[in-house]
Amino acid sequence: MDVEVSWSGLPGMSFVATTGSGHMLCMDGAPDGGGNNLAPRPMEVVLAGTGACTAYDVVLILRKSGQDVRHCKVKLTSERAEEAPKVFTKINFHFQVIGRGLKPNLVDRAIKLSHEKYCSASAMLGKTAELVFTHEIIED
Repeated sequence: MDVEVSWSGLPGMSFVATTGSGHMLCMDGAPDGGGNNLAPRPMEVVLAGTGACTAYDVVLILRKSGQDVRHCKVKLTSERAEEAPKVFTKINFHFQVIGRGLKPNLVDRAIKLSHEKYCSASAMLGKTAELVFTHEIIED
């Protein structure tokens, strides 16, 4: 997996990443750090990627389990260290899993499997952060 990140130059702190799969992603800094607030912060992108990684797993596992999953949303809230490097120290993952006749034990299992086996992003962040997982099931 490869990514190239380029600074757009003065003025500002905007960056464009081009992924190995040919997609582009923009990132920017906060105004107090020289940015123009035109795009997400790099650490927001890390958090978003982690949420997408685990939600992807949960949906895939539920589908393979024969569950009629219609929608999955995960809200991540985090805390970071005060001093540099400001690593994540705690991340709460709250899943909303929407479907028809979803079995709670299979939803629990899917979230657990994602965290313990499949999601490489949460596995990495779990080295510095306490990870907390909660969920709710909503009937569609």
